[in-house]
Amino acid sequence: MPGPLARRSAVLSACVAVAAALTSLAVTAPPAATAAPGHESPPGHHHTDAGTDRVEGDADEAAVLGEEHARAHAQRRIAVKGPKEYPQSKRTESLASLKASQQQTNSGFSAAQSGRFTEFFPSPDFGVHTALLPTGKVLLFSFERVEVNPTKETGPTDRIGRTNAGRAFLWDPARGTGARAFKKVEPPTVLMPDGTYAPRPAPFFCAGHAFLPNGMVGVFGGNTGGKGGSGAKLSFVFDPWTETWFRNQDMSVGRWYPSVVTGADGRQIIMSGQSERGTGTPTPVVERFPALRHPVPWRTYDIPVDLTSERLRADAPFRNDYPHLFSLRDGMIYGLGRDADQQWLFDPVKETRTDLPRRPADFRGYGSAVPLPAGFRGPDSVLVLGGDPHDPNTYRLSGGRWTTEQPRAFGRTQDDTLILPDGTLLTVNGALDTRDYGHGPFNPQADLSYRQIELRDAQGRWRLGPAQRLPRGYHSNALVLPDGRMMVTGDELQQIANDPDIGDEMDGSIELYEPAYLHRGSRPALDRAPGGELGYGAGFEVRSSTAARVTRAVLLAPTTVTHAVNTSQRHLELPVTGVRGTAIGLRTPPSAADAPPGYYMLFLLDGKGVPSAAKWVKLGGRR
Repeated sequence: MPGPLARRSAVLSACVAVAAALTSLAVTAPPAATAAPGHESPPGHHHTDAGTDRVEGDADEAAVLGEEHARAHAQRRIAVKGPKEYPQSKRTESLASLKASQQQTNSGFSAAQSGRFTEFFPSPDFGVHTALLPTGKVLLFSFERVEVNPTKETGPTDRIGRTNAGRAFLWDPARGTGARAFKKVEPPTVLMPDGTYAPRPAPFFCAGHAFLPNGMVGVFGGNTGGKGGSGAKLSFVFDPWTETWFRNQDMSVGRWYPSVVTGADGRQIIMSGQSERGTGTPTPVVERFPALRHPVPWRTYDIPVDLTSERLRADAPFRNDYPHLFSLRDGMIYGLGRDADQQWLFDPVKETRTDLPRRPADFRGYGSAVPLPAGFRGPDSVLVLGGDPHDPNTYRLSGGRWTTEQPRAFGRTQDDTLILPDGTLLTVNGALDTRDYGHGPFNPQADLSYRQIELRDAQGRWRLGPAQRLPRGYHSNALVLPDGRMMVTGDELQQIANDPDIGDEMDGSIELYEPAYLHRGSRPALDRAPGGELGYGAGFEVRSSTAARVTRAVLLAPTTVTHAVNTSQRHLELPVTGVRGTAIGLRTPPSAADAPPGYYMLFLLDGKGVPSAAKWVKLGGRR
């Protein structure tokens, strides 16, 4: 059987042949003319401009393929110029060099102590946004590329018109790592208020998102376009059960780079983001979805369509976007801003905001924050780390006060920190600054150290681990899969700079990492878990053919993440109430404040910390 690259080349050759045949049938396009701002270019005209970037397909090609497909072909033809500025040979050599340096670095690490990176494979999406769905599939979404030279801006931030568009795919790990493991799930077509009102797949990149109790993903905001981008009022839900997007009524304000968190009642709280007036105008408006007059979507067939959000009485005047938001065990929403003096506590019931103490460190860019595991109860503290390449310290907020905790090996920004099933932490990805990997902005050359992961043990001590293949900074992401592995993706600059075939439609890449616990012996088995809803403070039973080996049971919330903002993470230890043969008795957390309603991965662990493959369980019931 041919390898993935051979198959990709064959598919590409077929596409080129089709495109050539269609081109030979095409009539001569009308003379080029510059369209007036706010107006569409004539059919067949290929116009690219920093402010009004529109690409139209050939009329005859559109008649054969359809308008959207023809437009995609037109964009690919324009992109042919890209490799001349940044040739394929450079990408190929760079990827080979990264592979060699990774192998050399990682030869000094034991898999049983530090884990190991395994597969690296192409993806059809950059993965600016990722979400692990309760079906086990991963939702990836971002934007259509407008540039293939990684020393230039790849995304359509400033673009007006059709090329300011989003895209989305599903990766099914059960289908492997080839092209057939991905499915396109295109966002709804929208008309954006940008002066052109040109239909295009919704430009919802750089939005905020969180899970609803029925496993669906609420996505809020996006980019209307213009200089520096501007906030869109878009509101969507992705339904993992039908693998379909649904649109809801627009928010009251536009949001470009907002944050979203799910509260104890299952509703989503939306804060911050640059408004529809453009970059430099962050909105203080706080909204809740769905509005209180609508029921919370609890069942898999409760699909939110055309629902409204509502403004809260409290405001959130964050000066900078993408604040970290967490719903902790007291039921409050903790808003941790990037500015040291903007740390706030929100009561979603009383709709009030109060001050939290000033964070010890100064301004922090995009870096990670994690609600620390606290045993059976929900988290009551948060660890803030990253966001400042000159500060390796980590900072903990607990009991209304900040403490400086153990530092990592060095400071980094654009990093992602995950809670693993065994309760340890892992940091992956990182850079010196936005699109700067140690040798200047928009320079794909990277400092090797930013490629090394860092591991935090149960005592809070950090140590460096093996290196990932690609440097990944701005727009990088990571999440824990149900089999206990970690998936890493994101950073369109590095993905394009190291694309093994820039001419095909696999723009992105994914890398998989096996934590050390997968190299310490056989896994315990989790053969059966309840399929219905589990109430709070309730006993339940699971089945395991290796029940005698099981010492721990853990709930791990699935991740939905972007720009180092991960509001959904949660780790809870479940009491083991008894073992009888293959039956293991467990008990759920006491309240929705401890664990907001929704889907969780249930892992069984043995005495060495080796986890089973997870099964999905659902906490909470319809109110």
